[in-house]
Amino acid sequence: MQLPLGTRLIELATADRLEDVLRLDAWAFPSEIAVSDLLPLASPIPWGRTWAVATEADELVAMYGAYSLARFPVPGARVAGAWLTWVGVHPGHRRQGILRTLIGHHFADCRARGEAISGLNAAEAAIYGRFGYGRASEQVSLTVPRGAALREVPGSEELAIELREWDAERDGPVIAELHAAYADAPAGLGRPGWVTWETPELRAYTAQDAPPLRGGLEAQRLLLVRDAAGAVRGYARFRRKAEWQRNVPDGTVQLRDCVGLDAAASRRLWSVLLDLDLMARVVAGPLPSDDPITQLLVDARAATPTTEDLQWIRIIDLPRALAERRYAAPVDVVLEVSDELLPENAGRWRVVADGFGHAEVTRSEAAAEISLDIRELGAVHLGSTSLGALAQAGLVSGAPEAIARAAAAWSWPVAAGASWVF
Repeated sequence: MQLPLGTRLIELATADRLEDVLRLDAWAFPSEIAVSDLLPLASPIPWGRTWAVATEADELVAMYGAYSLARFPVPGARVAGAWLTWVGVHPGHRRQGILRTLIGHHFADCRARGEAISGLNAAEAAIYGRFGYGRASEQVSLTVPRGAALREVPGSEELAIELREWDAERDGPVIAELHAAYADAPAGLGRPGWVTWETPELRAYTAQDAPPLRGGLEAQRLLLVRDAAGAVRGYARFRRKAEWQRNVPDGTVQLRDCVGLDAAASRRLWSVLLDLDLMARVVAGPLPSDDPITQLLVDARAATPTTEDLQWIRIIDLPRALAERRYAAPVDVVLEVSDELLPENAGRWRVVADGFGHAEVTRSEAAAEISLDIRELGAVHLGSTSLGALAQAGLVSGAPEAIARAAAAWSWPVAAGASWVF
């Protein structure tokens, strides 16, 4: 599909178009923060991999960006992938095929760069399925009452704590290292989808604590837990908001992220967060659906858990994507895949893998045992969406035995998820 007459696609290689981008973004995503307040702040925009649609007068009317992630976690591996972001179309230029053209450009760019998958967080859940993105992970959000009982974990109370004001220069590198290490925990499995701050722009953006970004809360605080040797085993970043109801403290701890490298560290972090003076609750999310706190709470119902979609995955290069990840059970299956936008992915593919091994993926003339669209293949790629559940919903077809075997293979023992939306 072509762009509308009088527009063209341009590359935004440097930050000299930052104000234009922020003004377009404010049309696509309304915000209470003025553009003038955003301009001095660190921006996560991936210059050099951001593209815009401009009019003859050089006005930006649509755009997208993509983070280049060299170590995106998939089941049992780290792979090169792209993360689609900053997608927006000015409301005066919608329904002209611009988004479809931008998505097509992104797919071609991914293939040229050797990236087999593209991921995103969807602002609207109904949009990206039609481009072949499948819902691959969920998030859980919690509102945990102060003093909520936690199950005991051996060694937790022996861990020392430190509470201090956030300092980006001092604390940013420590937190980034811990956050990245969590992608590989537990050892030998790792958490699919645990995207870290790989690009310089993301590192600078996530480390800053600018007042316009605080949402009316206090300056950011940092909680660290250390073992007997002084090594940091976990952290939590949070802000508090003090409120009162008839002279009774009713404050809220807004948890930005919480990472423990082991169970004892996770338990120690939460024991502190749930015992801060003048606070009535801790609000947390996004969290992976199997985050340790979901099991540590004696009464998980009291945390009023809510779930929704988090990560969406699009298979760009099918044989490479399926060969890069690992499989939780042996499998030998022929898939019939449909892909309207990338026909090179379509057709019959034989996937053969040992348990917890990589797969050999080849074209096949054998009869298909399972038929599905590329969207469903993306949905199961991180191991958290069940192929069997998709079959029950009528989105995957095939022999029940073949689907059962494939569902076991495509699953993963640790739920996919991330600690932030980007």
